[in-house]
Amino acid sequence: MRKYLIPETGKFYKANLHCHSTISDGKLTVEELKEAYKAQGYSIIAYTDHDVLIPHPELADEDFLPLNAFEVEVNEETPSGLSGKKTCHICMIALEPDNLTQPCWHRSKYLFGNAGKSRDLVKFDANEPDYERVYTPECISDIMKRCRDAGFYVTYNHPAWSLEEYPQYMNYHNMHAMEISNTGCVVAGYEDYCPHIYDDMLRGGKKIFCVSTDDNHNWDDPNTGNWDSFGGWVMIKADKLEYRTITKALEAGNFYASQGPAIHSVWFEDGEIHVECDPAENIKFYFGNRHGVGVFADGKELTHASAKVKPENVYVRITVTDAKGRPANTSAYWVEDLLTEE
Repeated sequence: MRKYLIPETGKFYKANLHCHSTISDGKLTVEELKEAYKAQGYSIIAYTDHDVLIPHPELADEDFLPLNAFEVEVNEETPSGLSGKKTCHICMIALEPDNLTQPCWHRSKYLFGNAGKSRDLVKFDANEPDYERVYTPECISDIMKRCRDAGFYVTYNHPAWSLEEYPQYMNYHNMHAMEISNTGCVVAGYEDYCPHIYDDMLRGGKKIFCVSTDDNHNWDDPNTGNWDSFGGWVMIKADKLEYRTITKALEAGNFYASQGPAIHSVWFEDGEIHVECDPAENIKFYFGNRHGVGVFADGKELTHASAKVKPENVYVRITVTDAKGRPANTSAYWVEDLLTEE
């Protein structure tokens, strides 16, 4: 029996889930960002300005959905400047459109860039004490848990730019997803296309999704390779462009991450996982054990590939790479779920 791993029905909506405006440290206003991204075929932006949850419902129209969100940074306490500190950055996206109370709020600290100008617009629980951020796995995991429990979708961001290594990120818990790619960091020269870190987390037992984002600030010339918009996105499959419908699709993993290629369909049938996509240079299947399958175009049109899935594979995820070397990544599918549901 065929089981679709990305829903067969619905429509794909293009989304940037990590975005900065003039409210924190970006160059463009929220209105300018909407205009620029809509012109590139995007339907969704999560406005994740640093440290302040500021909704933008006035930007919504029948073709565009703003998601209410914010980003938190937790910095290592060392004498060195910022460039030498380890840091952890986390994005929080409200799952409900009316969930506008910001968790883990501090009344006087942690307002980066222009965020302090919006301090009085933030809604928070006045009965809660100021939340102190400490660069420890316990505190960072607690922030993730508090935000997740408060109804937010939690993503872990750009580990290479953050100088974070295996001992740090493997001890973070309660995230929904991690950034497998971050355009802003990649164009700045960091190794933040990091599928190996995603595999670290998966092999460590973290059942999380992967997303591609821009983390755009838009300070560079848009006619150069340093422009940090439109380089990584998520294609979300949903029945309609409606706030809760979209966030439910995020929760369910009904999306893939891309830096170029389009994936049309992913399904499991008769012990094999299949993918259909735009013409690709190669399609690779990565597993949780020492096993892999690579399928190459070799001068022919490659728009479909499949691989046998065995119980010992633990999980399988797919990467489609186009002729320009740009990847699209599915999240991991856990073999125990595939075989149980077949």
